[in-house]
Amino acid sequence: MSEKPRIKIPSSARKGEVVEIKTMVTHPMESGQRKDAAGAVIPRKILNKFTCKANGAEVFAADLFPSFAANPYLTFKLRIEATTKLEFAWTDDDGSVITADAEIKVA
Repeated sequence: MSEKPRIKIPSSARKGEVVEIKTMVTHPMESGQRKDAAGAVIPRKILNKFTCKANGAEVFAADLFPSFAANPYLTFKLRIEATTKLEFAWTDDDGSVITADAEIKVA
């Protein structure tokens, strides 16, 4: 399965407006407790951290655990004061990082 982030944000906002940020990433979030058809344990593979930076400053972070469903979906709100570059990062147990970015322009 290929990890693919999806971000849903408005392309523009008024100065001071609070906008909703929606994120989802394709990921199996395998807990390491299930077995395959042959009875072998499926190795643990989970995203354990999510961060969002706005213009380089962290504005939202979440620790993720094995109980999260596959394809984790997170939503949060953010006040926009100026044109903002958002950087999203999901960190896997193995140290790999899935990234995405987006921009909200102040109209």
